[in-house]
Amino acid sequence: MKYRRASLIRIVVAAAVCWAGAGPAAQASDIVVAKRAGKIAIDLSGIQLSMDQAAQTYQQVLSTSIARSGWLAPAQGDLADYAVTGRVQFDGGAMRVQLQVNQKSARRQVLSKSYSADASGVRRIAHEAADDILRAVTGQRGFASSKLLMLGTRTGHKELYISDSDGRGLQQLTNDRNIGVSPRWGHDNQSVYYTSFLRVFSAIYRIDLNTRARSRVVNFAGLNTGGAVSPDGRDMAVILSKDGNPDLYIMRISDGSLTRITTTPRAVEASPAWSPDGRELVFVSDQAGTPHLFVVSRSGGTPRQLTTRGRQNVSPDWGPHGEIVYTSLVGGKFQVHVINPRGGESRQLTSDHADHEDPTWAPNGRHIAIARKGADYKSKVYLIDTMGDPPILLTDYDGDWYAPKWSR
Repeated sequence: MKYRRASLIRIVVAAAVCWAGAGPAAQASDIVVAKRAGKIAIDLSGIQLSMDQAAQTYQQVLSTSIARSGWLAPAQGDLADYAVTGRVQFDGGAMRVQLQVNQKSARRQVLSKSYSADASGVRRIAHEAADDILRAVTGQRGFASSKLLMLGTRTGHKELYISDSDGRGLQQLTNDRNIGVSPRWGHDNQSVYYTSFLRVFSAIYRIDLNTRARSRVVNFAGLNTGGAVSPDGRDMAVILSKDGNPDLYIMRISDGSLTRITTTPRAVEASPAWSPDGRELVFVSDQAGTPHLFVVSRSGGTPRQLTTRGRQNVSPDWGPHGEIVYTSLVGGKFQVHVINPRGGESRQLTSDHADHEDPTWAPNGRHIAIARKGADYKSKVYLIDTMGDPPILLTDYDGDWYAPKWSR
């Protein structure tokens, strides 16, 4: 069926399709019991735990985060390449952790670090430790300490939520009881932006995560959406129809001044995302007849068409290692693809009988979060490893979950 212009406009303002098909969220005790091929085995059994629930929670979160890193796997005894020792104590309302990581074959210490937190920070310091261990052992950046921003309907209305990287620690940010779409992080992870129809017409709002104060930041006549903040935090890529057609603009956040990037009177633009260095933008346009990805300099000029194959190529996100993830209609279902904008063919990551929407790169440039909608029409957020580990359900909550976005 031909992709109509009205459909692309809906992509600009709403999430439409998601993915299902993986099993339930993995628990720490279920993930790894022995050394897995291609992974570095980490023995966590040498950590001494105090006899309280907080210490047990810390160990479970640490083990789960290690297993989800993609590079490491919990193991014990001779199967382990590295051994983690130390002590976890919860005393006087505070948790204190001391960890050491030793490479067994070389008999050398690669990490020694202390952590502390009150009762509310137990999960946070476990995630931090997992990322520190990963970096010490492999040099790779982790994503356990990052956050997920997403939309959920657990209250019966689509509201904005934040969770930990594993989907736990869920916090509701809005109570709009209205249409909200396109959640985005500010460059410092201290604020979020989203499009809402609180006043009938769309506008882009900012929420300060420290105070929960909300302000309207983009409110021109017509369509206002996009809200992608540049890596340096100075500019925002937006889609505006104030001049008659949905086009791409860059708005200077400090004073609201606009630079028009595209002028396509017979096409619709959508879904802008910045390159890691902030010099370029990828966006969706149907100027070629059907939705494809285009890349353009932040200073303007003629956009370069990036995708030429596939139908309805939408929802791009530019990852920290330079690749762009997006979804494309394949056999009647939206599947996840990755492409290098400097050349090369795209590769398809998913092939199940379900729809996919809004893929977003984790800060490590290896994992992706995505919404999935399967035969039961339920939309859930899953973690996908681009290097082959099985998908993991992140939102085993009531309601539907959409439009995940990783913190930077």
